[in-house]
Amino acid sequence: MTRHVIIGAGQAGLQIAESLRKEGFTGEIVLFGDEASAPYQRPPLSKKYLLGEVTADRLLFRASDHYTRLAVDLRLSTHVKAIDPAARTLALSDGTRLGWDRLALATGARVRRLEVPGAEDSRVHVLRGLEDAESLRLGLEQAARVVVIGGGFIGLEVAAIARKLGREVTVIEAQSRVLPRVVAPLVSAFFHELHSNHGVRILLDQQVATLTRSAEALTVETVDGIRVPADLVVVGIGVLPNTELAEAAGLACEAGILVDEFARTSHPAIVAAGDCTRHCNLLFTAPHRLESVQNAVDQAKVAAATMLDAPVPYAQVPWFWSDQYDVKLQMVGISTGHDSLVVRGVPGPDGFSVFYWSGDRIIAVDSINKPAEHMAARKLIAAGGKCVREQLADPSIDLKTFIQ
Repeated sequence: MTRHVIIGAGQAGLQIAESLRKEGFTGEIVLFGDEASAPYQRPPLSKKYLLGEVTADRLLFRASDHYTRLAVDLRLSTHVKAIDPAARTLALSDGTRLGWDRLALATGARVRRLEVPGAEDSRVHVLRGLEDAESLRLGLEQAARVVVIGGGFIGLEVAAIARKLGREVTVIEAQSRVLPRVVAPLVSAFFHELHSNHGVRILLDQQVATLTRSAEALTVETVDGIRVPADLVVVGIGVLPNTELAEAAGLACEAGILVDEFARTSHPAIVAAGDCTRHCNLLFTAPHRLESVQNAVDQAKVAAATMLDAPVPYAQVPWFWSDQYDVKLQMVGISTGHDSLVVRGVPGPDGFSVFYWSGDRIIAVDSINKPAEHMAARKLIAAGGKCVREQLADPSIDLKTFIQ
């Protein structure tokens, strides 16, 4: 019997398995996961789960009997040590080997660790998986002073939760503004003010030099000599794609596992999808790596089709969201390389959108508390992203007018 194997039981891995069955594959499917939990949602970990509004069982994508009904051999707490592409086998941590006909890599990403003295202290937390979130949630119950290192999405979402819990919060960011790599300066300024108004202290242009430990507390010290006491520290300084298995197997990697628009790696029988990949999208000129639910799902569907010898190119508009306090930021497209902006509405709590332009085309839109504009922007970019700038800036004109 034909056997298709998937390494990684996250969003992308599960979607590949389900897509294989949906498209009529009747052979054997084996899904390997490093964690003890069945596939679960990660976005709520930095939001409702930390607040205690949802429990771990509510995070699961599917009920336990789903995998039996789908005839998927789900192997949890199982580590794949090596891939032999020539023999089409895997070496497992228990010493056994498993053959495969087609292989999918959905190995995800891991948190970037803070490499400074004192960072190994148990009061220093990261947030990527369920165990991380549970440890952080318990820590927040006891902490009065929280220091967040990193002003990206994870850092700001955790800061918002900590403030909701009544904790004293300081955010330390190495760059000159929060969310520096993903949004325009005016959007950064909006979120800086939002957090400041909620009582968060934000320190910009500050590199962490050391964490001094005592029985009572940690002290976070920056290169400039600023010292901030903390009962708990959260590090959110980005992630690294898990490419080690692929690299050891001789697959092409460059800031991610390199795949084409069909999710094919440099080996014809191996595909890859999700956070671990640097991939091609027909809607954009350059390969890129994305960390988003949407990309994991849509790229996984492409990977499954390729495994079934029915390739369909990846051509989906990427989107992402972040919840902080009562503000929802929804992003569509990729703003890298934009040369101008158009702001629709007045930046503030009532909501506004920022349109990123490259030449005569909209390539990305950030919408703050404007869900209808976000949905229209997704259609607008998918349709080519062309419209009249002057009309776009007028919030009285419905965005649907520009969608052809």
